Amino acid sequence: MKKLYRISLITLLVTNLYAEYRVVVGKRAASSIDRLKFNTLADMKNIPQDLNYYAKQVEPINYSKMMAYDREYNRAYFKPWSIKYLTDPKNELMWQVKFVKRRKIYDNRRRVISKRRYNYWIKNSNFKALNSVRLKAVTLKHSNIRAFPTNTPAYLDPKNPTKWFPFDYFQHSAIYPNTPIFVSHLSLDKRWAFVQVPYTSGWIKVSDIGFVNSKFIDKFKSGRYSVSIKDNLWLLNGSKRVSLVKLGTIFPIINGKEYIAARGEGYRAQMKPLKVTKGVVAKKPLKMSARNVAMVAREFYNEPYGWGGKMQTRDCSATTRDFFTPFGIFLKRNSSKQAKSGSSIYIKGLAKEQKKATIIANAKPFRSMLFVPGHITLYLGRYKNEPVIMHTYWGVRLKNWSKYSLSRTIITTTELGKELPNIREKSKLINTLKYIINF
Repeated sequence: MKKLYRISLITLLVTNLYAEYRVVVGKRAASSIDRLKFNTLADMKNIPQDLNYYAKQVEPINYSKMMAYDREYNRAYFKPWSIKYLTDPKNELMWQVKFVKRRKIYDNRRRVISKRRYNYWIKNSNFKALNSVRLKAVTLKHSNIRAFPTNTPAYLDPKNPTKWFPFDYFQHSAIYPNTPIFVSHLSLDKRWAFVQVPYTSGWIKVSDIGFVNSKFIDKFKSGRYSVSIKDNLWLLNGSKRVSLVKLGTIFPIINGKEYIAARGEGYRAQMKPLKVTKGVVAKKPLKMSARNVAMVAREFYNEPYGWGGKMQTRDCSATTRDFFTPFGIFLKRNSSKQAKSGSSIYIKGLAKEQKKATIIANAKPFRSMLFVPGHITLYLGRYKNEPVIMHTYWGVRLKNWSKYSLSRTIITTTELGKELPNIREKSKLINTLKYIINF
């Protein structure tokens, strides 16, 4: 028996020593988010749903401008490794404290979250230790950035579909493997780290990150990078699944080979060469050709809506951010900050037909976003003199203030749902759009 145990142990050690890290075609695990109600609209039948149709309208970004965008992308991506402390005002970093004190919130069992419970999260957040750790780290797997150091969700109203699942207000963002982070401090229980990532800040599990030194950073910042152009891949270590890999995940290229950050000794990260299935990554920045924009955009189509990247999905701003990543264009976390990117054209207040004409005349297919406070879309082009968009959308507002749920990434006009007899006219997307954002 002891002999068999020693043989098994040796086999395990040898397997781990020589295990190969690979990225392969995969599938996101199904969850309750896939069971969200999904209605259809006339646009989904009456306008082309084939992205190749709109991709023919794209005008590529010239090489020098594309490289300038990509340099700025890399600067923003690696910023957490260049800062010495968090600079955002403390009241902005601690917005969640006021949030839980001012309103009634519920967990996933429809129970009111007690004062005692949220006060524990506030205490565990240990904000008096802000900027006390000040270490650099990297994500080792697909993870979440949370408002508090807890996995407990926070919903506003179990009886209101627009304030219930999946609208978890503690779910700030998803974060992908190989993402640089700055660690401000740890929670009192030492299980969570308060971090700055390239596009936001919040709490991440310590078990999902690895600390790095200057040698690691110098190696990782190779100057040449690949990016995943297929969604829902799997990172494997030998035959063991390590992490889901979403479209938009970045890999440094060293001596012609992609690398992944992996667990080293203790809580340190180490670099591991990566074997990549053909066709799932591309050199960044990817040329913004008709073929490429259609190929990348297709990966998002019909995917379910997930607030803040809940359950490994996306919301509207995550879709736009990840779409532009392969092309070397950096976007922040939420729609309001994304609206400040690129060059903008103000269209609020224009009459409906004038607004459509302005969009068609000024927006650039696959290079523009259309923004309304709380929502952002990717402009695809025109069909029969109608502007067409792709967006991850929860639903259209009805006269009784409920929503006709869509909960998917869809291709529509800016007047989606106009055939519904009970749609609220003032809330139509075309009537609320505020900016065109061009790249």
